[in-house]
Amino acid sequence: GTVVTWGGNSTGQRNDAPTGAGFVAIACGRRHSVGLRDDGTVMTWGSNSANQRNDAPTGAGFVAIACGDDHSVGLRDDGTVVTWGSNSANQRHDAPTAAGFVAIACGEDHSVGLR
Repeated sequence: GTVVTWGGNSTGQRNDAPTGAGFVAIACGRRHSVGLRDDGTVMTWGSNSANQRNDAPTGAGFVAIACGDDHSVGLRDDGTVVTWGSNSANQRHDAPTAAGFVAIACGEDHSVGLR
């Protein structure tokens, strides 16, 4: 599908949104968003105050995404998780390194995974 945005635009939440088709999932944080493309890559837009955009992973292989307040999580097709953005509450530092995850979700400053 294509990304459609509305509402606030103080940090490019709308103007920076990607154009074109090929998205299979989207997620929103406080002022940033993440899109999952049909080729397994992720795209980010909006705020970069905590490296929500600069630290985003590159490459394919993602099957799910989730956003917290200022951090994001991606689930790879091998069952591992990748985190980026804020680490103010160890959202990145404490992320598990083992595989076996089948689902992910984020709260304001924490994340959860299902094995």
